[in-house]
Amino acid sequence: MAAGGSTGVVVVALAANLGLAAAKFVAAAWTGSAAMLSEAVHSLVGAGHRALLLVGLRRAGRPADAVRPFGYARELHFWGFAPAVLLFSLGAGIALYAGVQKLIDPRPLTDHVVSYVVLAVAFALEAMAAAKAIGTFKRRHGAAPTLATLRASRDPALFTVLVETVAALAGILIAAAGIALSDLTGSSTADAYAAILVGLLLGAVAAFMSVELRSLIVGEAAAPSVRRDIQEAIVAEMGPGRPIRAVNEIRTMQLGPSDILVAASVDFDDVVTAAAIEATVARIEATIHTHTPAVRHIFIEGQSARDHARAEDMLAGRPPKIAPRLPEPLAPGPEPAPAHGPAAEAPPVEEVPASPPVTLTPAPPRGRTEPPRAPPPAARSSRKGRKRAKHKHR
Repeated sequence: MAAGGSTGVVVVALAANLGLAAAKFVAAAWTGSAAMLSEAVHSLVGAGHRALLLVGLRRAGRPADAVRPFGYARELHFWGFAPAVLLFSLGAGIALYAGVQKLIDPRPLTDHVVSYVVLAVAFALEAMAAAKAIGTFKRRHGAAPTLATLRASRDPALFTVLVETVAALAGILIAAAGIALSDLTGSSTADAYAAILVGLLLGAVAAFMSVELRSLIVGEAAAPSVRRDIQEAIVAEMGPGRPIRAVNEIRTMQLGPSDILVAASVDFDDVVTAAAIEATVARIEATIHTHTPAVRHIFIEGQSARDHARAEDMLAGRPPKIAPRLPEPLAPGPEPAPAHGPAAEAPPVEEVPASPPVTLTPAPPRGRTEPPRAPPPAARSSRKGRKRAKHKHR
């Protein structure tokens, strides 16, 4: 969705709410109506919220940078969520207080005609704002805004303006009914209860918008029609003779009203070349951009169905059901031929005789020098030995 159309709707609603809030506050002070005071708070809260929506639209239009590589489109979700909860909850509290205070101190109402005129003008202006918002919604979605189509909307600005405008029309009718009953009965009780009902209406609007916008802040997929167009563009490249064998998964995320992220995992045929894969991805991107201009980021991953299932099991913390595919062993190559003719015997290796063992004598410790020892005395021979030696010498 283009942000320009949403900006125009917000500006028209903001101008109407500011004028109506001023007129309602004057009428509430003039007539003493608690229901009119609650409606004045309602218009003021709506004006404040729409002013903050304009800030969000402006900040969401900034280009992507290194800090926010996908842009600032999701910032609009914050500016649509936080003010809706805070301002409408505050307005509900003030309206409930005004109604209870009127019950405690039931002062009569005066100049009912002033209240009727202000409420009639307010209803006409809110009806014009609602008509513009409904027309914009029809052009973008091709259908009138219902509860289902509102909940399926991905534009926080248009969504909140429609909800607030419908709530404003309902609040005006409640206040008019309470003032009219007080005028007919002469009692301000109906006016007090009308103020309480307006407070409950503001609280219901705050709760409804917080629940719906929370889904966008957390992260929401693209609309079903957009996902169907994306799937058809990818499936068109499947089949006999086509480069894609199977589509493993397609994921989308709505980053902003006119900014969608697409991530797909496909199983390319093993015989497809890199050039064919690049051409296939280019055709898919061109088809998606033609049918869905809001898709700005497309990432296509080539992955076999087997590896994809195993990766999903690992991410989910489950044991893989499919064993990883191991690489095929390399086929043994031919033995290298000898450099010169047939293989010859290796030349004999000359054996080197081993060296004799070397005995190491430990050196005496340092600091202690022993004197050389004298040779042992020769053994003394006996008398028989000497005679035997002389006889042998002869």
